[in-house]
Amino acid sequence: MPNVPNPTRTGARTVYEPVVAPTTRYAGREAAAAGLFGAAALLYNWWLLEFALPTGLDPRHSYVSELYAADQPFRVLFSGLESGCALLVITGALLARSTPMGHGRWARAGWLSLAGLGLSSLADVLLPMACAPSVESGCEAVHPWHTATSAFAHFFLFASMASLSRAAVVQRPPMPLVRRWGPRVLAMAMPAAILTVGPLVGHPGWHGVPQRAHLVLVGVWYALLATELGRSARRRRRWAGRWDGRWMRYVDGLGRVWRSAPVGRGNGSGGEGAGPGGAGPEASGREGTA
Repeated sequence: MPNVPNPTRTGARTVYEPVVAPTTRYAGREAAAAGLFGAAALLYNWWLLEFALPTGLDPRHSYVSELYAADQPFRVLFSGLESGCALLVITGALLARSTPMGHGRWARAGWLSLAGLGLSSLADVLLPMACAPSVESGCEAVHPWHTATSAFAHFFLFASMASLSRAAVVQRPPMPLVRRWGPRVLAMAMPAAILTVGPLVGHPGWHGVPQRAHLVLVGVWYALLATELGRSARRRRRWAGRWDGRWMRYVDGLGRVWRSAPVGRGNGSGGEGAGPGGAGPEASGREGTA
């Protein structure tokens, strides 16, 4: 787009020009992050494959992490899916953190918490359960390292929901979807997670149902972030190459000043029909092209 002359200095460049490239660059980052979180929303619920494979585990009474326990037949498949989802979340969170949607302390905390969630999920895979307690009577439900990494994953998940929901209220740019639905997803996901601790306190049974509901809600959270990032990227692409934000208001103000010509501007031309406000044919023609 050609330079817009600065009225205070002939030939000077305006503040507008540096805005275009960053706007386009941020749109690309947000679009990439949206795609990563959208893929993570689908991949995070890979446990649905257990209904198509002979895992030997009962979804009602087993943890999802038992599917990639060290002695399970489909460990490689399920641990690979979990690792792939974790990498998607980490990359998407770091990309989103580097855009304007990652500015501000609450937004930074939220996106970094999502990166922490991805790292904790990777640790879950690297430190798996040794066996499946739901089908092996001698297998303990508490595996110290795996239980610790799972606890970190839950902490970072809820921290991301709380921080980004707060950022959507107090910071800019706005995140209306997160502001509206983030607290609701958090309010449903936390009780579902609490209901899964039965085997850890000596009361196994039916913990698989709330855990799988919890995982569905996490997928909803990722889809929510993907939609928010995608909408922001589309807005930036519409703005690319145009005056946006306060600069658009600045241009509108200049247009209004130009159209309301001072008294006498139109009289100097001697044009017929020039009124007291200089609103003759020349002024009206200029107004039509401004």
